[in-house]
Amino acid sequence: MPLMKASYEHQALLLDLQQLDTALRQIAHKGANLPEIAVLASLEGDGSRLRSRLATEQGAWEDAQSELKRLESDVAVVEARVARDDQRIASSSSTKAGAALEGELAALAKRRSDLEDLELEVMERVESLGAVAAVTQGELDQLDPRRVDAETGRDAKLAELEAERAEVVANRETIAATVPADLLALYERQRDRYGVGASPPRGGGSSASGVALPAATGRPCAPRPRTTSCSAPTATPSSSAPTSRASAPSRCPAGPTAPRAGAAPLGSVSRMGRQDGRVGGCEPAAEERPGSTEQGGG
Repeated sequence: MPLMKASYEHQALLLDLQQLDTALRQIAHKGANLPEIAVLASLEGDGSRLRSRLATEQGAWEDAQSELKRLESDVAVVEARVARDDQRIASSSSTKAGAALEGELAALAKRRSDLEDLELEVMERVESLGAVAAVTQGELDQLDPRRVDAETGRDAKLAELEAERAEVVANRETIAATVPADLLALYERQRDRYGVGASPPRGGGSSASGVALPAATGRPCAPRPRTTSCSAPTATPSSSAPTSRASAPSRCPAGPTAPRAGAAPLGSVSRMGRQDGRVGGCEPAAEERPGSTEQGGG
């Protein structure tokens, strides 16, 4: 992508524009993560769980009620047969027929007793299942006022955020109108790609996207004097004294290129490397950064 030059005023406007866009993202994030929204989601989960449990409990209660009605119908049938046999015995003059009817009445009496026992058990089960379903229904009803309170709080905060968002949007439109169209288009493309359209440089790159900037966009480099490698004159070996580079006088000229106090020893080389006796890049040479040099042998 070709570089686009922009005045300092327009760059400042882009940074202001980015601050407003960041504010809009923060407002949207707040609106999507309100505590009331989490409360409503929790209430919805509780309501779904309680409704499912209530459906199961009501189903069991209805089944028990159906069984109770069946038993009551069976008891009614037995009682009707008992009443009919009693009439037949009263109107019969045959001893043999009367004895048969009395045997049938005894069987009907036992059948009715068994049905009535079952009927009592089912009635107790119906009452118990109904009580359980009533408790669940009560828990479900208690969620309604809590849901109303959460919805009211959510709507109030969303209204506040919407008013804040409208103010930020108005300010953004005002600033965007003062930015050149081509520069604004570039800003929008960068924002769509990286999420951030403009950011101050830091460490030789964009502080937001991390994209490295060309050397021309970094800090200006001041003219540097020619840097030469200094070495001591070669001493003639002697049997009376050992050769010492440190004891020999230096041939480095005094002035701007001479090493400062505390600088690296003579013969040190910058980590940036040298071309034609000059240190490349904007980074200070090794002799100007004590503690970060690589000493030569000697």
